[in-house]
Amino acid sequence: MRERGTRFLIAAGLMGIATGSLFGAGCGKSGGADGVSGTAGTGGGSGGSGTGSGGQAGASAGGGGSGGATSAGGASGSGGTPAGVGGSQTGGVQGSGGTGPVTGAGGSTTATSALVTSTNGTWTATATWTEAPSATADVTVVDTEAGQTWEGFAGGFHEMGWNLLSTKALQDEAIGLLFGADGAKLAMARIPIGASDYALERYTLDDTGTDVTPDSTESNRPSADHTLSNFSIERDKQTLIPHVKAALAINPNLRFWAMPWTPPVWMKTGYKKVSGADGTSAAKKPSYFDGGTMKTDAATMAAYAEYLVRFIQAYKAQGISIDTIAPQMEPTFDFNYPSCLWDKTTYANFVGRYLGPALASANLGTKILIGGLANDPADATILTAVMADPAAMSFVDAIGVQWNVLSKVVQTPLTYGVPVWATEHKCGNYPFYPSGLPATATAPEIAPYAEPPPNGQPYAVETWWYIRDAIIKAKVTAYTVPHMVLDTAGKGNDTSRQWAQNSLLVVSGEKITRTQSYYVLRHFSQFVDPGATVVRTTGGDAVAFKNPDGSLVAVLYSAAAKSNTVVAIGGKKLQFSVPASGWATVKYVP
Repeated sequence: MRERGTRFLIAAGLMGIATGSLFGAGCGKSGGADGVSGTAGTGGGSGGSGTGSGGQAGASAGGGGSGGATSAGGASGSGGTPAGVGGSQTGGVQGSGGTGPVTGAGGSTTATSALVTSTNGTWTATATWTEAPSATADVTVVDTEAGQTWEGFAGGFHEMGWNLLSTKALQDEAIGLLFGADGAKLAMARIPIGASDYALERYTLDDTGTDVTPDSTESNRPSADHTLSNFSIERDKQTLIPHVKAALAINPNLRFWAMPWTPPVWMKTGYKKVSGADGTSAAKKPSYFDGGTMKTDAATMAAYAEYLVRFIQAYKAQGISIDTIAPQMEPTFDFNYPSCLWDKTTYANFVGRYLGPALASANLGTKILIGGLANDPADATILTAVMADPAAMSFVDAIGVQWNVLSKVVQTPLTYGVPVWATEHKCGNYPFYPSGLPATATAPEIAPYAEPPPNGQPYAVETWWYIRDAIIKAKVTAYTVPHMVLDTAGKGNDTSRQWAQNSLLVVSGEKITRTQSYYVLRHFSQFVDPGATVVRTTGGDAVAFKNPDGSLVAVLYSAAAKSNTVVAIGGKKLQFSVPASGWATVKYVP
């Protein structure tokens, strides 16, 4: 997480890149939480009777939500969406939402139209539109011009997040907000392999000793275990797997991708000796887990490939299928938290001659992600080396970019012909920008650093910029947010640099606060389904998709309040209000 004193490091090209319970059981009630059902308006004259817009579909094991009250769909009247079955698409304005329990996200649903707006921590699912056929559109959705296929929005699991959810009530609320059909409805999730920067303690899945303070000769480094006799996920069964299983209970179709912050410490040499806060003073609490360089010998390479295979197998035995795996988080950054340095030759050699063959031999079906690449230009040279190595390239299923490298890809999209994922959203509130930064034509305003993290409206606007540009300009097919749940302090296990980071949900005691960045993400993730295609928009500040069920989704931002915003979508012009510094999602079923 990792922009060292330079802004987004935008340059003309990127070398090598430009060239190459609560969950899942009950039937949906009328509308559901933040639902969009209600009665359709009554039209003038006579016409066939038809049902109004339905409630959110039920949980994975439940039936569909009950529809709105029957409306008389007359031949006259104006506005009114969606149309009643058997009547014409005329009548009053769109019905508004009711309340009800969170529903699961794993079952099939019937496409229904919807309009939601938000600003400054509010979420209005009762917003309505009218048709305005003669109005000039602010945003036009051009659904005949399709871009990349969307895979999903993801959130990052880590120990600190689950630890904060200390009661069943908190766990249920958080999981529903993040993965429920009436919540953010995340379709993917990231799992750390061993300790991340938000683990409660430093550990890997093959520890052969405690987290000792390194001595001057490294003679107390834990001994090697090439047979992986100490491999175990027992710790994960207490601190991560319950969180993952709770999410699976509400959405059994979740896709998981996994990545280590560090391999077992006996696979490395050296460690981070200086403070990441200033780069010169001694590390406050040095550890073999923090920094160091990956060994290159064949025995270590083979053992590490087997380590990752065993992780996949162990999680599969727990009912958790790992769809995609990456060798290393930010492979050319070392920090005062779990991390490891890789050179480009070692990385390419490992992917092409160890990890790829090991996964193929194990017949697991798990794909390989080259990422998360954050450090420009060093991580970019790793990507170039991998894609120039025929053996390594043959195993590449996706490329993961974040931070500075993602900023470069926004300017110059990759051309390797494999999906590109945004593997980590910027967490905001940057200590390396203590006074913040002004907005420019290519970057949002950065608010001054503060403790505790403000999780406020400026970061929500930041979030919008990053998601929008990643999808429209970098052409990513998946987007991961690192922190689903944090406390009010927002700090991880970095022993040198204090960084109070933002998150989607903030837990304080027995209360969960939904941040505005949560709502910005939800404007997309609740309504855009895996398998959707990104489609072009004109006018305004918007991103649009066409779902597999044919429904169209437009997400837009407006700095100024506008009572007559018009979106042309699916052959209609829909008019509605957007609050100042606010967002709107229009989901329309033609």
